[in-house]
Amino acid sequence: MRGPGSGQALAMQLRIETFSNSRGGNAFFKAVTHPLAARAMRGLLTRLGHGRVAVYDPEGCVDGLSDLYDLSALDIAGCYVQDVTAIGRPVLGRAAQPVTEIGDSRARTVFVAAFDAERAITHVRHLLPAGAEAVSLDTIRLPDSLISNPRRYLDPLNFATNFAFFRDAAGLSTRLVTANYWAGYGAGEVTLWLLLFGAAGEVLAEWREAVAPGTASIVLDSRDIRRRFALSDFTGQLFLHVVGAVGHDVVKYALDTFGADARTCFSCTHDANSWPADFYAGLPAPDTGERVTLWVQNSQPCAIPPNAIGVNLMGDGAVRRIAAEIAPFASYALDVAELLPEARWPQQIEVRAGKYVVRPRYEVTARGRRRIAHVNVERTDLAPDPRIPELGNLLGKGYLLPAPVLPREIWRTQAMPTPMATTQRDLPVGLIVYDGSGHEAARHRFGRLTRSQSVAVELDEIINGAELASGYGHLELVYDFSQGGSADGWLHGLFRYEDRGSGHRAETSFGAHVFNTVITYKGEPQSYAGRAPGLSTRLFLRLGEAPHDTLCHLIYSASAPWHGTSATDLVLHDRDGREVARRRVAIPCSGSLYWRYHGLFDKSQRERAGAGAYVIVRDLTCRLFGYHGLLAGGGAFSLDHMFGF
Repeated sequence: MRGPGSGQALAMQLRIETFSNSRGGNAFFKAVTHPLAARAMRGLLTRLGHGRVAVYDPEGCVDGLSDLYDLSALDIAGCYVQDVTAIGRPVLGRAAQPVTEIGDSRARTVFVAAFDAERAITHVRHLLPAGAEAVSLDTIRLPDSLISNPRRYLDPLNFATNFAFFRDAAGLSTRLVTANYWAGYGAGEVTLWLLLFGAAGEVLAEWREAVAPGTASIVLDSRDIRRRFALSDFTGQLFLHVVGAVGHDVVKYALDTFGADARTCFSCTHDANSWPADFYAGLPAPDTGERVTLWVQNSQPCAIPPNAIGVNLMGDGAVRRIAAEIAPFASYALDVAELLPEARWPQQIEVRAGKYVVRPRYEVTARGRRRIAHVNVERTDLAPDPRIPELGNLLGKGYLLPAPVLPREIWRTQAMPTPMATTQRDLPVGLIVYDGSGHEAARHRFGRLTRSQSVAVELDEIINGAELASGYGHLELVYDFSQGGSADGWLHGLFRYEDRGSGHRAETSFGAHVFNTVITYKGEPQSYAGRAPGLSTRLFLRLGEAPHDTLCHLIYSASAPWHGTSATDLVLHDRDGREVARRRVAIPCSGSLYWRYHGLFDKSQRERAGAGAYVIVRDLTCRLFGYHGLLAGGGAFSLDHMFGF
């Protein structure tokens, strides 16, 4: 049953680090929350339940583990640590003692809360109580057949995993597309271990799937999976584990959702960002006639307690909570209007997620049509950076967020800045519009927005009747300090597109980066591989199956003047990764290129590429930012940003 919670303090968030912006993903978190580890944990807890247990916590992880798995039934004799500075601190509610005193515990079992624990056990074995057995988290290790690097269990490459919102129900289906980009880093055999969860968190199917050698495409279609396992309607999550990953532990994909009729549902979204966060933001309130559903999909092996997940209007501290408990790996559809009936577009909603869910999807239904998009991680570790307003001489526009202005005779565009850090109290933001040739067409000043101000602007009004010479272009959200204000580099925006004839909509959101300057600042311009600056492009463009066409909008943003034009190759590959055709295009600096698959590659090339084909956008001279989508009849289209590797 859904409904407002008590309004009291939010239940304790999970005490486990999932991701650090300085160190990356936490492999320990991935290791203990993997669905197979969750199964094995039941056996470990049973084993520990026979007699007194001393807990040795050499890495300070057991409290986080206890949030995921109930350790309260254990007869704990004491908790012990190795680090002198940790002595006396609470561990499982007890004052931690030095491990040198563990022999006094008279425990039957010593639980070592660590993986690859043999070395740690060897160091203290002589200190253990007489006859005590040492048991570690190595008992819940994944099978060797799922390990990419057997020499180091907590290597992030052993946990190249992610979740996908996956549905095949009521005439709706989903299609996940990516490529074996690990082959480009030298991977040999790559396989997928897959687990499909239903709405209640139950396992619907579990299987392994071989990936063709080389940079072959990977396609997982809900309709095929449903037939393969004789499933009925389902709405849930697909868990992906890439085995044999090299060079990249992040599983990226494009996810399309189709209705039986494209006029009712034709939408795409990005990968799920596999590290659960405390907060998410950028969830739009319903527009007139719309219903906004937030899909709360538990990515943890523990239940989400009642009132642990909350939502509030951005800038408003009044949090409304989900009163229901959500089972492990289950999916819960929250109608935003049930908790926030007063919310109206362009207001934004903040999600207090407690590290229980990966980047959630939301679904907007209106006038018989539906679209799907994602919210973004709201940072909790940022502070205003006083240097950013002073960087103009070196970094030009500095941090900027590019988004397409699609051909204006077909589509209208809205843009809205979105706070994306809990410390952002104001947003000094401007907007610049460029045509495809890189010429500035218009500027708009949002001013110094407060956290609670949600302002969406219509590009038609900003351009004010002026025509873009190319018919399309792009916009850039930038910092504008003309009225003062602070900045931290984590500038985000939501961009909404509507077909002028059909009313079909799509939306996408992303964050700012520094683009195309050799001067670096705090890891910017960001690089997909290696150190900053990132001054090259490798983007993946999934292609629609017949009869759908594919659109792509490539933007050559530059924080400071860079090469006059790009030297961009659009390389068509078949499903096995073999090159079929190549086109060289030149995009002006600060310009963009809108193109369609059926227009750039002729029929014979498309036939040779066949089903499962894809395009790699490659440029060694500059960093491009890209958006992609599909086109169907009746004005139906989809749009989201592309991913690179």
